[in-house]
Amino acid sequence: MNSISPNLNIMIKASEKASKTLIRDFGEVEKLQVSIKGPSDFVSNADTKAEKIIIEELIKAKKNYSILSEEAGSIKNKDLENVWIIDPIDGTTNFLHGVPHFAISIALKSKDEIISGLIYDPIKDEMFYAEKDNGAYFNNQKIKVSKKREMEGCLFATGGKTLSNLDLITRKSGSAALDMAYVGAGRYDGYFQNNLNLWDIAAGIIIVKEAGGIVNELDLNKNNNIKITASSSAINEKMLKKLDNF
Repeated sequence: MNSISPNLNIMIKASEKASKTLIRDFGEVEKLQVSIKGPSDFVSNADTKAEKIIIEELIKAKKNYSILSEEAGSIKNKDLENVWIIDPIDGTTNFLHGVPHFAISIALKSKDEIISGLIYDPIKDEMFYAEKDNGAYFNNQKIKVSKKREMEGCLFATGGKTLSNLDLITRKSGSAALDMAYVGAGRYDGYFQNNLNLWDIAAGIIIVKEAGGIVNELDLNKNNNIKITASSSAINEKMLKKLDNF
């Protein structure tokens, strides 16, 4: 196994601990699908519960680091230069409908740069992670972005209300974090989306970069309404050309 930093180790442990409750709660969602009230309250409760576990684990190890999280918002601690960025369930709509495609996403931002990121899909037990200058990994195996050079045969991911008349083969999976992770692992050739939150994509940014891909310049002090494009370097220019009006 490659050597990982203590911070990444903490992130892995926190995600694994939170995943236990998510897997349990996901099992319950299917029963709630048929109830009149529906599972939406239950899901926001699952979200909050997972987030609480993650934050507790991270704070136990680094009590001064600040936090930016989907549910809890921004928590400013003594150390403002180091910020954990957390999304306890990226893909809540999937979770809500009993679709097994969602992930825990945790990143560490240090001095306006993402230095480590982890995306964990608890249902498939797939973990993607990366650290600055240390490569990107999937379940401890090193990963690289796709090597395809021609747009024909490429598969792209997008989300939200993105127009689909782009002359590209696209998928909408419902989880921005996993879309980014899949670009890093070469499963998707590229990904583009508007109106994202920082916690959706923070971990994915470093995973794609460390896997040899290109991510557009982003203002990491902006938490919402983010536009992202990510792909292998081989097709980046061709993809951006297709996305001219995106």
